[in-house]
Amino acid sequence: MKTIIEPFRIKSVEPVRMTTREDREALISQAHYNLFSLRSDDVLIDLLTDSGTSAMSTRQWAAMMHGDESYAGSPSFFRFEAAVQDLMPFQHIIPTHQGRAAEKILFTIIGGEGRIVPNNTHFDTTRANVEATGARALDLLREEAKNPALEAPFKGDIDLEQLESLLATDGDRVPLVMLTVTNNSGGGQPVSMANIRATKALCARYGKPLFLDACRFAENAYFIKLREPGYENQSVKNIVREMFSHADGMTMSAKKDAFANIGGWLAMNDDEMAQRARNILILTEGFPTYGGLAGRDLEAIAVGLEEIVDEDYLEYRIRSTAYLGQALIDMGVPIVRPVGGHAIYVDARAMLPHIPALAYPGQSLAVELYRVGGIRACEIGTVMFGRQPDGSEQPAVMDLVRLAIPRRVYTQSHIDYVIECFAELNAAKDRLTGLSIAWEPSALRHFTARFKPL
Repeated sequence: MKTIIEPFRIKSVEPVRMTTREDREALISQAHYNLFSLRSDDVLIDLLTDSGTSAMSTRQWAAMMHGDESYAGSPSFFRFEAAVQDLMPFQHIIPTHQGRAAEKILFTIIGGEGRIVPNNTHFDTTRANVEATGARALDLLREEAKNPALEAPFKGDIDLEQLESLLATDGDRVPLVMLTVTNNSGGGQPVSMANIRATKALCARYGKPLFLDACRFAENAYFIKLREPGYENQSVKNIVREMFSHADGMTMSAKKDAFANIGGWLAMNDDEMAQRARNILILTEGFPTYGGLAGRDLEAIAVGLEEIVDEDYLEYRIRSTAYLGQALIDMGVPIVRPVGGHAIYVDARAMLPHIPALAYPGQSLAVELYRVGGIRACEIGTVMFGRQPDGSEQPAVMDLVRLAIPRRVYTQSHIDYVIECFAELNAAKDRLTGLSIAWEPSALRHFTARFKPL
């Protein structure tokens, strides 16, 4: 059938407070034109992130009642560990309170002044945790992925020629190689199995471990099933296992493809690195069998990992995201193509060519979307990535606005409302002006910076 139906029933609802255009004009001004500074009660449809905003299932809520809060050796940890290792066969599973804590521990161990960490594209906290150690976060995205309008099946792939050149010339400065699946900053684009295998082969040749930043691993696996020859008859679960069989470790935010509201982990096979990681974990997060999480959270993650590889759910997830993307394409709104799994990325630089990159077209578009319809989105562009480690500023590769769709939260009528708001915004886009930064912190400025209209 052509109709996309949710493969679940809704048993609990949360009221949404309706606001007027006048309300939103005042609210966004009070928030200094930063969407992160809005109260969520003042947002009608929240597409700021899909991280920690999913709706949990009845099975997850029931599992939370089994949560054992023992400080050490809780059975909840062993259920969590078994669920992770069922998909990701790493020897050491180290729970953390969320993904950035796993990143902090990993880069504390392997980072440092003069080191280089290559990735297809680092996301914001990954980059910040690399750079906080004095190391350089280097993006090696393929050229085709820098063209938002280009249709290609695996625009998340790392550029293998650039990676090999780096390893050949500066390999002694590279402690490990990372791949982000799916490639969030690159438009939510998947990484092919062929690229994962080839990256692992290069790492093996130069003696470097390969780690996956695996927040949306199930969506990536489903794209492999849909798009990569030879995988069309494979189960998503088997594809996931193959993806991780090529890796030496991973970082994970369970707030994405584990349907959890909090949690994450660091996993690896190296015994010595794992011991160092656990020492830091005890200092900063908690004991190795809870790692900053309650037992009930570990239980919810364990069930979420079973549910995320359900192919009926993944078909619904990918098709419903594509529904929004196709509607925007049809009205002439430029987006990153093809549509990714967890979000639509509007190409703000193409949509607002009269606003230069250093006047932040992505932030301007996101602010206007809130004004028009109370929809909160996230800029992924020059605000997020323009500031360099030396304090200078330059335009990002792309200026995007991400519409991240929380899992199992919104229905088709909510998305139809988003489409209607875009139609109104698109008709008046030439009237939008840019923004300047009135104040910014020293790192991760997009979270708390204050803007003012030009």
